[in-house]
Amino acid sequence: MSHIPLFLRKLVIRRADNCCEYCHLSQNGQEATFHVDHIVPMSSGGETISENLALACVSCSLRKGAKEFAIEEDTKAEVRLFHPREDNWSDHFEWSGIVLKSKTPKGKITVDLLKLNRQLILAIREEEIILKRHPYHQ
Repeated sequence: MSHIPLFLRKLVIRRADNCCEYCHLSQNGQEATFHVDHIVPMSSGGETISENLALACVSCSLRKGAKEFAIEEDTKAEVRLFHPREDNWSDHFEWSGIVLKSKTPKGKITVDLLKLNRQLILAIREEEIILKRHPYHQ
């Protein structure tokens, strides 16, 4: 894991409005500090520059790991994961209450790989709605 300079860490957090750029969970109220994720992994030549960094909750960061692509189950096609610096989130995802729906193959592969609708995150989102921190209610 590379060291992220403090100025870059602060830039990434501010740019993401302190929310995971994949699942949109707010870091406020979470016990674990969110990760600054290399979107294109260092192992694939990704640099430690603002254009290649995203704020990710621990669950999204660990599930994504050093992946840029995943195999779509039905077609067996290799699909690139959502890229927070190059892709518009609302082009690929939409909220249906607490469930995150995919709108594109890229959205679907990201939802599936990161398990963005697992039971625990759904319960967290319900609590986030009550606390008015969930993006669906903002």
